[in-house]
Amino acid sequence: MILGYALTFMFACIALAFVLNIWRLFTAPTLTDRIVTLDTMAINALALVVLYGIHAGTGLYVEVSVLLSLTGFLGTVAYCKFLLRGSIIE
Repeated sequence: MILGYALTFMFACIALAFVLNIWRLFTAPTLTDRIVTLDTMAINALALVVLYGIHAGTGLYVEVSVLLSLTGFLGTVAYCKFLLRGSIIE
């Protein structure tokens, strides 16, 4: 019973963090702030997937979260490399 309340509270907290990240994405003064915001949004999406996996009671969403974290990390690295060098593939 307490797990249901805790999961609902965590869903609400992470959803609020996601909304605040979207606001920061549109109001960020520099491009590097936007990159950090997109990386944080990927982490929030990862947390939502893991919480849903706990709610559903299955371990399948752990594998999905690993793939999502790898995709978010590679996207952040590629975007930073593009900003530094002007191209991703050398």
